[in-house]
Amino acid sequence: MDFQADAIDRVIKNAINVMEASKLQMIEILDAARTELKTLNTEVQHIMKETAETVEKVDQLELNYRRSRIRLTEVSRDFVRYKEEDIKQAYEVATQLQLDLMIYREKEMYLKARRDELQKRAKNVEKSVERAETIGSQMGVVLEYLSGELGQVTRILESAKNRQIIGLKIILAQEEERKRISREIHDGPAQLLANLVLRTEIVERMLVRQEFKMVQDEIVDLKGQVRSSLEEMRKVIFNLRPMALDDLGLIPTLRKYVHDFEEKSKIRATFETRGKEQRLSSAMEAAVFRLIQEALNNAAKHAYPTFVGVEITYQAQMIRIVVQDNGLGFKVESLEQRTKEHSHFGLIGMRERVELLEGRMEIESAENQGTKIIIHIPTNVEKRKEQ
Repeated sequence: MDFQADAIDRVIKNAINVMEASKLQMIEILDAARTELKTLNTEVQHIMKETAETVEKVDQLELNYRRSRIRLTEVSRDFVRYKEEDIKQAYEVATQLQLDLMIYREKEMYLKARRDELQKRAKNVEKSVERAETIGSQMGVVLEYLSGELGQVTRILESAKNRQIIGLKIILAQEEERKRISREIHDGPAQLLANLVLRTEIVERMLVRQEFKMVQDEIVDLKGQVRSSLEEMRKVIFNLRPMALDDLGLIPTLRKYVHDFEEKSKIRATFETRGKEQRLSSAMEAAVFRLIQEALNNAAKHAYPTFVGVEITYQAQMIRIVVQDNGLGFKVESLEQRTKEHSHFGLIGMRERVELLEGRMEIESAENQGTKIIIHIPTNVEKRKEQ
C-alpha cells in the first residue's frame, strides 16, 4: 500500500512539473498574443487615420480636377486671349490632376481593404487570447488540486470541510470569470465606438461628395458590425446572469433557453415540467439553471445528438431534473479515466455542484445508446441549515 502511494505521489509530482512547464509556455503564448493584439489595434488606428486623410485628399483633388477641366475648356475656346502655350499648360495640369486622383482613389480602396483585414485579424487574435486565458485558468485549478498532499486526499474529500473548500474554489472561479467578462465589456465597446466614429466621419464625407453607392456599402458594413457586437454583448451579459431568472423565474427562463439552444445548435430540444411549480431561492434557481445549461452544452459538444429532452419535476421537498439525449453515449465506468483525458470534465463539475447542494446525480449511458442524467436536489436545504 505504501509502495502504491509512493508511486502515485511520483506520478502526481511529474504531472505537476509538466503542468507548471505547460503553464509557463501558455503564459508566454498569451503575452505574445496580447502584444500582437496591441500592435494590430495600433496599426488599425493608424490605417483609419490615414484613410480619413486620403479621403480628404481625394475630395480636394476632385475639386481641383473639376476646376482644371473648366479652365481647359475655357482656354481651348478662346484662341484670341490664350496662346497655344496656355492651352498646353492647362492640359498638362488637368492630366496631372487626373493621374493624381486615380492614384489616391486606388490608395483609398487599398486602405479600406487593409483596414478590414486588420480588424479581422485583431478579432481572431482576441479570440485566441480569450482561449489562452481560459486554458491558463483551468490549468491553475488543476495544479491547485494536484498540489494537495496525497496522504490527506481521502480524509479531505470525506470531511465536511471539503465541501466548503470546493465551494470557495467555485466562488473564486466565478469571480475570475466575472473579471474576464467585465474586461471584455470594458475593452470591446470603447474600441467599437472609436471605430464607428471614424467610419461615420468617412460616410459623412462621402455624402458631401454624393457617392451614395459607397455610402450604402459602408452603412451596410457598419450595421453588420453593430449587430455582431450587440449579439456578443448580449451573450456576455446572459452568461454573467440571465436577467429573466430574477424577473420571470426558473421555468420561463429555461423554456426560452432550451428554445434558443434548439435554434442555435439545430438539435431538436424539448422542455417539460411536472408537479406544482414553486419559486426557489435565487441561488438555488441559478444553480439549477447552470446545471441544465452545462448538461445541454456537454451533449451538443460531445454526444452529437439529434434530440435532447429536459424534464423538471417538482416534488414535496425535492426537485428532479432529467436531461436525456440520443447521442453517442459512453461507458459510465470509464468516466473517471476519460476525465483525465479532458473528456466529460463538465460532468465531474456538475457532480460537484450537485453535491454542494446536498443532492445526488446519476448517469445512465452506453455507447451509441445516448445519455440520461438524473439529478435530485432537496429544496429544503436552506431551512435545514437555518435550524
